[in-house]
Amino acid sequence: MNVEIFETKERLLADNDSEAEKTRLKLRESGTFFVNLMGSPGAGKTSVLLRLLPLLSGSCRIGVMEADVDSDVDAKTIAGTGTKVIQLHTGGLCHMDADMTSRALQRFGTDGLDLIFLENIGNLVCPAEFDVGADLRLMILSVPEGDDKPLKYPLMFTVSDVLLVNKTDTAPIFDFDMERLTSHVHALNPDMKIFPVSAKTGEGFEAVASYFKSRIQERRKGR
Repeated sequence: MNVEIFETKERLLADNDSEAEKTRLKLRESGTFFVNLMGSPGAGKTSVLLRLLPLLSGSCRIGVMEADVDSDVDAKTIAGTGTKVIQLHTGGLCHMDADMTSRALQRFGTDGLDLIFLENIGNLVCPAEFDVGADLRLMILSVPEGDDKPLKYPLMFTVSDVLLVNKTDTAPIFDFDMERLTSHVHALNPDMKIFPVSAKTGEGFEAVASYFKSRIQERRKGR
């Protein structure tokens, strides 16, 4: 007896990718650059934003969407910088998908914004599977997590465009080898840009800010 098999995940991802592309095109038309910020809980996603926002705010208008299962801690922290922010609750889901992001952007309002960060749920698995319509997937890995994470969570490193290696100030305490990490990462994703940074000391953030300014300038030129 033949039984029909319907791959629901494939259909789900196909629908998600279609919605993500609509979001990407809409934001591109408005001149807004959209970044999906991902990383483990405790990697320092919000701390990185706190360092980066002052370096960018003088040259562009920024908005931040904070996604969490159930809290407003990060949104309140970002609001303290004067940056436009909204807290998103996923209701227990471990990631944002394209439809959730599209509805959040409509609620947030993107008019007049040059750059929007979505701080995704702290997770190295689920967020990597779902395109949310971002122009750039920015990943944060902290030194205490170890240099072997690309071997354990390859998809996240494969789909991301830029990697910030945070908490470099703790390197003397941990058995972390930047060259070994870089080798693992580039074996999966040869084009990945890697920036060592420390949200505590501010080390490396000028280079990251310069990179974002160039990407925003490209968007303003319609590229």
